[in-house]
Amino acid sequence: MTPRILPRGIYAVTDPGLTPDEQLPVAVAAAARGGARIVQYRSKRGDPATRLREAAMLRSVCTQAGAVFIVNDDVALAAAVGADGVHLGRDDPEPGAVRARMGDELIIGVSCYADPAAARAAVAAGADYVAFGSVFPSPIKPDAVRAPLELLGLGPELGVPVVAIGGINEDNIASVAAAGAHAAAVISGVFAGGEPEGAARRLSKAFAGAR
Repeated sequence: MTPRILPRGIYAVTDPGLTPDEQLPVAVAAAARGGARIVQYRSKRGDPATRLREAAMLRSVCTQAGAVFIVNDDVALAAAVGADGVHLGRDDPEPGAVRARMGDELIIGVSCYADPAAARAAVAAGADYVAFGSVFPSPIKPDAVRAPLELLGLGPELGVPVVAIGGINEDNIASVAAAGAHAAAVISGVFAGGEPEGAARRLSKAFAGAR
């Protein structure tokens, strides 16, 4: 595992609807070459064996690329593949329980949607970073609650990195960085166009230029 430090920049999130199973490790490796320093395995479908196989492949890809590997929602899966971290949502265990189970090295991220009070509670319970979103209309979650960009500037108050998510692309990522986000979680903007390396490189450049 890497130390509990979340890099800045592009946080690539997989989606099975955008990347066929057999192309997943290739696409993630390409995104990492393009500058994605964090990769989250997110899959809401598939049997446990498939999810374990995919997560293990991506763990290996991220290790070789020097990228942080996060598993969405599934603490047991994160443990099984030696992930660097786990990302928790509204219906997942609270961070303190996960920390007690998994130890001090695991990176724990928490989705806080548009709720700064939830972010403060998550940090108090042991979260290493918080995510706000959807900051823009999202093709992945079109009905998601919108989070104002102002929330991305809460990092100094919270004392942990803030990740922006939702509808982020090359046209708007600079505004996310300028608002104070430490990282931008991107799904379609990296994987939907069929060129994840080039997309990640352009996004990384735009993000860094606005910080």
